[in-house]
Amino acid sequence: MQLVIVESPAKAKTIEKYLGPGYKVLASYGHIRDLPPKDGSVRPDEDFAMDWELYGDKTSRVKAITDAAKTADRLILATDPDREGEAISWHVRELLKKRKVLPKEVERVTFNAITKQTVTDAMKRPRELDQDLIDAYLARRALDYLFGFTLSPVLWRKLPGAKSAGRVQSVALRLIVEREREIEAFRSQEYWSVIARLEHLGTEFSARLVRFEGEKLDKLTLGNEGAALKAKALVESATFRVDEVETKPTRRNPYPPFTTSTLQQEAARKLGFSASHTMRVAQTLYEAGAITYMRTDGVQMDPSAISEARKAISDRYDGHYLPEKPRHYETKAKNAQEAHEAIRPTDFTKDRYGSSDEARLYDLIYKRAMASQMASANIERTTITLRDGTGKHELRATGQVIKFPGFLAVYEEGRDQKQDGDDEESGLLPAMNKGDTPAKRGVDAAQHFTQPPPRYSEASLVKRLEELGIGRPSTYAATLQVLKDRNYVRTEKNRFFAEESGRLLTAFLERFFPRYVAYDFTAGMEDELDNVSGGRAAWKIVLADFWRDFKPKSDEVMENKPSEVMAELDEFLSDYLFPPREDGTDPRICPKCAVGRLSLRGGRYGAFVACSNYPECKFTRKFAQPGGSDGDGGDDDSVLGQDPVTGLDVTRKSGRFGPYVQLGDGKEAKRASIPKDIGELDFEWALKLLSLPREVGKHPESGNPITASIGRYGPYLAHDGKYARLKATAEVFETGMNAAVMLLAAAAAGGGRGARVAAEPLNTFGPHPTSGGEIKLMAGRYGPYVTDGTTNATLPKDKKPEDLTLEEAIVLIDERAAKGPPKGKKVVKKKAAPKKAAAEKAPAKTAAKKPAAKKAPAKKPAAKKPKAAAE
Repeated sequence: MQLVIVESPAKAKTIEKYLGPGYKVLASYGHIRDLPPKDGSVRPDEDFAMDWELYGDKTSRVKAITDAAKTADRLILATDPDREGEAISWHVRELLKKRKVLPKEVERVTFNAITKQTVTDAMKRPRELDQDLIDAYLARRALDYLFGFTLSPVLWRKLPGAKSAGRVQSVALRLIVEREREIEAFRSQEYWSVIARLEHLGTEFSARLVRFEGEKLDKLTLGNEGAALKAKALVESATFRVDEVETKPTRRNPYPPFTTSTLQQEAARKLGFSASHTMRVAQTLYEAGAITYMRTDGVQMDPSAISEARKAISDRYDGHYLPEKPRHYETKAKNAQEAHEAIRPTDFTKDRYGSSDEARLYDLIYKRAMASQMASANIERTTITLRDGTGKHELRATGQVIKFPGFLAVYEEGRDQKQDGDDEESGLLPAMNKGDTPAKRGVDAAQHFTQPPPRYSEASLVKRLEELGIGRPSTYAATLQVLKDRNYVRTEKNRFFAEESGRLLTAFLERFFPRYVAYDFTAGMEDELDNVSGGRAAWKIVLADFWRDFKPKSDEVMENKPSEVMAELDEFLSDYLFPPREDGTDPRICPKCAVGRLSLRGGRYGAFVACSNYPECKFTRKFAQPGGSDGDGGDDDSVLGQDPVTGLDVTRKSGRFGPYVQLGDGKEAKRASIPKDIGELDFEWALKLLSLPREVGKHPESGNPITASIGRYGPYLAHDGKYARLKATAEVFETGMNAAVMLLAAAAAGGGRGARVAAEPLNTFGPHPTSGGEIKLMAGRYGPYVTDGTTNATLPKDKKPEDLTLEEAIVLIDERAAKGPPKGKKVVKKKAAPKKAAAEKAPAKTAAKKPAAKKAPAKKPAAKKPKAAAE
């Protein structure tokens, strides 16, 4: 028997069908071992010795592989054709060798697509495991471990609120934070444009004023309304004639087929997919045999695939769409490894595959690959210049006409951001000759403001990382997910925003570890790792060079006291935290007491700005709140008035979870969050919020009170453990008895447990692409969940309901549906009444089942394992 090892069960099932009798194909379900998450797993002082630990959930899989290996004559390692695939094969081989069940014959087989022809051909060309790729994996894994496990303890002890740092993730975070700084430093400038609306031969078009009073107009030349109106008046009064007509033919060439990075970018732009979702869907398509391997830097296609693509083009289009010679591409990405093909369909006769997100992604891959072998597009760009009689004033109109679409008939690449003038250049212009005088239909003067650089989307961030040569495209999805999971960043409308903790971490690393978050250093490490994979460098030497400088630097920082670290960061961030004030006063003077000086402090939940005059002055400000917004102390600790009943101060404060009002001081002080929908908070509103819960009255049936209050998910009514949602904060104080009883009854009409949750959804996202049911975000008894009316899926604990996107909701519902009905809701058992009766007549069987329910004692030794290991 020949044992074949692959990663996934879907892949195993398909390949076993292709190979037939004599072969047993088992899945490892990805990596089977990893470095234990504890100190000492990599030991630099012992020549970088590494310990490996079996994943807890892989025990049964490894046992199945081990048992099969005992009777196998040959072991064929057929994991993915990349560095990670080589590593998985190496781990399987080493584990079987350690357990002394390794077959005598061990071979490595790789294939770029899961089709019968490709798989059977690959089986005829086995090879040895590639030690250079294994060494590159070991170097990368050890490097990331040493970076994280050396730096993270420094963060925990010296930087409040920090969770972890990573070799690539910290640099990606720096890009996001730096863009945030650019946006904050940006000062918008006003400018105006003057556009004439013209008509010639029945066709309307627009022309921009580009020269005024003999001077060429730059973007910001018309900087105010006065100048713009003066220019507008002149254009309205002058007569403009066509002076020049320039027609310039151009060609646009098709784009190469997708790589991992470009697929992630386009799927984000056109389909709204996150990088991680794109890779999950692509993995499914690959394992189904629909596309080639989806982790690749290569842009070239196999000659046979090129021939298939060209045939598909000739079958669908006339001869003009097929170039005389096949197109060949070379990557321009830094550190690219072109060992594999680009991502393409395995069969160009199939222009559709799958359903839902699989179908959408396949369509994108298919069209891009086909377009890459099509003819160029022929475009005619026309520029018309119109001048008045003096020659001092000039209008310009531009447009383009696609004479031959070529590859554009199939595919056009998306863009991250619309460029200025796109609309003007894409418009059609009427045929005009020198001397023509188009009719003037109107002149508009439009006000504009310069815009800051856009925040990164997943597509643009992945593109930037690739341009800098940082990380590998196959790891970008996981890297970005870590930043979200650590709450260093958040996404809004598919754009990255740096959170307070992310900004502080970046500042810490830039101040104390500048070399290790430098773009050129991180890209240089990728070069060294590529040298290892190419056999041009020894992996332990690369690690030794890194460790020689990194370890002493981390030890040096660890010796600093947290107060010293904060003092350094206070100075490093002074321009951000304490920018110059317009009135010239000292920006560090406390705006509340006017005596103390402001500085950066560290607390249990992170960094903040505080007054040195504490405890006499308790002014504080969030770290992420720029210094320019100090005002007079404003929202952060301002007394609104005294409570007429107790005489205690009613204070507005800003806390970890947002603004709130407080009555009195100390641990017993009453507090209430400030809802977002009440507008401007005043003393009257503060007293209302602190008075909650409000008793609406006694329920006419039960006689028990109905209360109105504000909870975690908004305003609500409560009565005898049952709830009804209110739409606005004002309704908490305005809802009367009749309305309250009706709302509670309507909520209860939902039936059973549904009566305990809000009747109204927290958010709606639109129809589910498969079931068609409307996707809603609901507040449930055990936390928020999403539903399409058929399947309910609880949100992960680290996911904020307000941050949930449509794409994430679909994934949660689909993953929950794939698991089947929840335990305890097996309809078959509920209907099997006769079996229950039979069970009552068989006490012996019932008694036999009782011990199975008492498994708790057996778990006690397992709970002591960590202690034993520590000893």
